[in-house]
Amino acid sequence: MVTVYVHARGRTSRAERVEPAWLDPSSGVTLWVDLAAPTPEEGRILADDFRFHPLSVEDALSAIHHPKIETYQEYLYLILHSIDFQQIEHRIATHDVDFFLGRQYLVTVHDGRSRSIARTKEVCERREQVLAEGPVSVLHRIVDHMVESYRPEIEELEEQIDQLEDEAVLGYEPDLVRRILEVKRDLASLRRVVVPQRDAVGRLARREFAHITDEMAYRFRDVYDQLVRLSDEATLFHDRVTGILEAHLSATSNRLNVVMKVLTVISTIFLPLTVLTGMWGMNIPLPAFPGGAAAQFWWIGGCMAAISGAMLLLFWRKGWI
Repeated sequence: MVTVYVHARGRTSRAERVEPAWLDPSSGVTLWVDLAAPTPEEGRILADDFRFHPLSVEDALSAIHHPKIETYQEYLYLILHSIDFQQIEHRIATHDVDFFLGRQYLVTVHDGRSRSIARTKEVCERREQVLAEGPVSVLHRIVDHMVESYRPEIEELEEQIDQLEDEAVLGYEPDLVRRILEVKRDLASLRRVVVPQRDAVGRLARREFAHITDEMAYRFRDVYDQLVRLSDEATLFHDRVTGILEAHLSATSNRLNVVMKVLTVISTIFLPLTVLTGMWGMNIPLPAFPGGAAAQFWWIGGCMAAISGAMLLLFWRKGWI
């Protein structure tokens, strides 16, 4: 689906297609063309109407997994990622959004699931001055919304980490390790996207490109600061999850050691008792205890109890139990 917003003569309107005259820098027209899940025919707008470089067109129409920024003769090509926490699968998914930024136009390409672009469209239709500020301002609004959408997902991850910490300390869940590894995988995916995205926005904030004015550079600097904080939090969360996993494995090992100690004590106590009962089970004459045949059981039982008590006392004095 192709959506075209045109700002000319102080008014913003929607158009059915891109007129070649609007692409003339002297026309005074500001364009925002959005391609949501474009078909091959709609994707030809990039090469036929705007005459973008074939490599950037190829990247825009395919899935790119890493944010980046590239400069061409007449425009900037930027790839950023929006975030989406999938509650059913409990994992983080990202969707790339491609930007072509020229002096009087902005072209966005995405898979149709970008909440940031949807919000910017609503604002653009309500307020004509949004597009009047220029394509860089529209780019900033979209990027700002994208970064803001990270905050609820980060808070959701933090709640999961807090819950994992409580479960790792207070009890044992059979699937705890699997859940810890899932959160760790989500954090790795988050860091893989946020760090290069931070660097790309940082280049916009440093005004490395002629399209970015000082005023817009200040706005991008604020977005850059948010991405720096997100990057630091992702690193901190990753360290916390690693600590939770190590603590859980250590606690599991300690519980196993306690169980093994109890079983070892029981086995050690029963070892001499087994020898004693085995001796009295042999078919050879053995010394008889006083009291006759009726007292033999009690004598043997008393010997076994005395041996068990002596061994427990020895283990206790050595600190083994």
